[in-house]
Amino acid sequence: MAGYRKLGRTSSQRKALIRGQVTSLLNNGKIVTTEARAKEISKVAEGLIALAVKEKDNFDEVEVTAKVARKDKDGKRVKEVVDGKKVTVFDEVKKTIKKDQPSRLHARRQMNKVLYTVTDNTGKKKDTKKVDLTNKLFDEIAPKYADRKGGYTRIVKIGQRKGDAAMEVLLELV
Repeated sequence: MAGYRKLGRTSSQRKALIRGQVTSLLNNGKIVTTEARAKEISKVAEGLIALAVKEKDNFDEVEVTAKVARKDKDGKRVKEVVDGKKVTVFDEVKKTIKKDQPSRLHARRQMNKVLYTVTDNTGKKKDTKKVDLTNKLFDEIAPKYADRKGGYTRIVKIGQRKGDAAMEVLLELV
């Protein structure tokens, strides 16, 4: 008996399917899929959430100074003429950033091995933004489950699919 479900696919297809559905689950909070897939996806998603819960507070806050281009009211960079050339004007800004400890950095890289990059489409191609799911795991999802010892996902049976009578379920974060 195998330690995992093969889902009627080759290993590369199966890994891609699981990665895609785990990414979708963590991004949206719930997905509708078949029962066998949901059980496999649940394993991977719970492992990622457990890793995020374990490493959520493992960072240092560091203050850094950065050069940022000065902008006018229209959002365009302000330029000055220096020695006959137009040069952008920069201001120094102090920011506090989170610097990961080595174990949290390793956890972040392990998560990035599983998760796909997600773009937030607001309707226009120009306005698409990349969503950092690892940050979402550490900052939003992990604090929510900090006091919980496992069982981060729930499978709710919906009924049979019309085409092939496969049992469909709703897989959601608790």
